[in-house]
Amino acid sequence: MAAVHYDSYTEARAHLKALLDAAEQGRVATVRRDSSRTAVVDGERLRRYLATVTPSRAQVVPEAGGWSVFIPGLPVAADGASFDEALAEMVDALREYAEDWQDHLLNAPNHQENWGMVQLIALSDDGQLCDWLAGRER
Repeated sequence: MAAVHYDSYTEARAHLKALLDAAEQGRVATVRRDSSRTAVVDGERLRRYLATVTPSRAQVVPEAGGWSVFIPGLPVAADGASFDEALAEMVDALREYAEDWQDHLLNAPNHQENWGMVQLIALSDDGQLCDWLAGRER
């Protein structure tokens, strides 16, 4: 089956199963509304892609008998007594950042480009985020 394109929300709604099936299969699936076009993609496929093209750049350093984690250029950091605890705290900090981004940072000039990272955070479970932070994609 070829790509699936619908030129209106009404047309897409009438063919929702075909639209979702195409997205799940990895085919191009779009809906046009007024002058914008929206792509519908499988969430896990998008998460894997974003994890690949968005390296975490996390810096993990031993500090004061524990570990600290930060991502340069992102106002997020975490500490823990162990490496794993620091990563778990960083996951919580990333989730808080993603909520703040959705709430009020998405249009801030110094945060707009974090769209992909916020999508990655929202689409990942805690284990996947820990692996991403540590550079271990699964």
